Amino acid sequence: MKLLPASLCFMLPLLSATPVLAQNAPATWTEHWFEHNQTVSRVYQDNDVAIYFDPDVNRSITWPNSFVRDVWKYTKKTYGHFGSDMQLYAIFHTGKYGGGHPSTYFDSDHDYRNVIDVGSGSTTAWTSGTGWDLDIVTHEISHIVEFASKGVQGSPAFNRWGDSKWAEIFIYDVYLALGRTSDATRVYNDVINKTDSFPRANTHWFRDWFYPIYKNHGGASVLNRFFVLLAQYFPRNGQDYAREMNWGEFVHFWSGAAGVNLKTQATSAFGWPAEWETQFVQAQRDFPFTYTKPGPTAVSVFQDLNHGGYGAALPVGRYTLSALNAWGVRNDDISSLKVASGYQVTLYADDNFAGATLTKTADDASLIDDDWNDKVSSLVVSQGPSVPGTLIQAEAYSSMSGVSTESTSDSGGGSNVGHIDTADWLAYNGIQFPSSGTYKVEYRVASPSGGRLSLDLNAGATVLGTLDIPATGDWQSWTTISHTVTVTAGTYNVGIYAQAGGWNFNWFRITRL
Repeated sequence: MKLLPASLCFMLPLLSATPVLAQNAPATWTEHWFEHNQTVSRVYQDNDVAIYFDPDVNRSITWPNSFVRDVWKYTKKTYGHFGSDMQLYAIFHTGKYGGGHPSTYFDSDHDYRNVIDVGSGSTTAWTSGTGWDLDIVTHEISHIVEFASKGVQGSPAFNRWGDSKWAEIFIYDVYLALGRTSDATRVYNDVINKTDSFPRANTHWFRDWFYPIYKNHGGASVLNRFFVLLAQYFPRNGQDYAREMNWGEFVHFWSGAAGVNLKTQATSAFGWPAEWETQFVQAQRDFPFTYTKPGPTAVSVFQDLNHGGYGAALPVGRYTLSALNAWGVRNDDISSLKVASGYQVTLYADDNFAGATLTKTADDASLIDDDWNDKVSSLVVSQGPSVPGTLIQAEAYSSMSGVSTESTSDSGGGSNVGHIDTADWLAYNGIQFPSSGTYKVEYRVASPSGGRLSLDLNAGATVLGTLDIPATGDWQSWTTISHTVTVTAGTYNVGIYAQAGGWNFNWFRITRL
């Protein structure tokens, strides 16, 4: 088994109720790696972590229990599985072994466990639970992600970004995700102007490379997609990556993750030697994925009931077992899922979309009820069945200013609203938008010479959009116009305002996209 490089160094109190554990970590563990030979004792465990202290660590220290658990849970939800053992083993030392190292479930030297082993030369180490105490823990977890995510061992990018560059953006993202805003700000301020000597002097890795990618191309999602693409495309020998990646490949894979060609950004951040151009062109040939912006998360699948355990956030697409593995999902290991509004997922019992099927159009906290627990080998995420829009007759207003109704010759008969002059308005109270997102709003209008309307919420507090009304040639010559708007879920008073009058209005329809 491969060892990770030796250079990889860098709440809530213990619950009184005893959790029901899916597995039980050993009460003691004798280290047998590097210069470590301590017998450490388990001081806390739950289904996600087992915390060990050496004999010199103060037993009153409890912050690792919740902090390490929260970081590891978020890591699994974001990057997928890390072997069959759900727990992270976190070992703390006082007065010895300064720094830290990780190990993964691939490694025999740490008994095939995901491990972070951290120490400090201080005899009062770990008492603050702030600053470096938090950072070294999260730093070592970042290496488990790069060396063992998606069921593949190794980090093809390690010799490109070194020990700390990936860790910096990982730590920043974790703190933001956990709501530790002050810690995220502290890390940002520490690294935003930090320079390194590689790949050239005065390189700003965080400022010029990782942070712009993170900020502009999807946050944690773009970080995860880099590892997804590696698992899908980069050469392997069995379960190991076959080699390191060169600089052209590095930029190509990050471009694929971001959905945009990052050559210009790489040139600004790192320079662009002629050799890199050759490598970049070759990488595009060798790994022919496109730089396409991924869609939003449509379906999230989870290892455990109630959306627990590791997870994967999937956009629209077709996922064979190989593709699921690349997203960090193991075969027959899905127990619950979430479906975003407007989407659906079809589960298949066999690989390549074969065997029994089950389609879900809404969240499900337990697939046991459908007898589908741990039975998924492939799946398809797609747009859900179309939902009829809500049609509202124009004359059904709750209040108005300046308009009147008249008989209409439009299909369906009845009445339309007419005599609409500039600055007239209509309000429709209690209109429900059941979920946040994009809606199509259609208007049935007629006008001899054209006009303009705007759509707003709550008496103009929020203007959703404006739309030109075309000239249809007659007051009863009808056409349907539309635009899309973005609305946060809720119940609103919807207003239609005549920015330019001279048109008739029969109905409008709101449809969730």
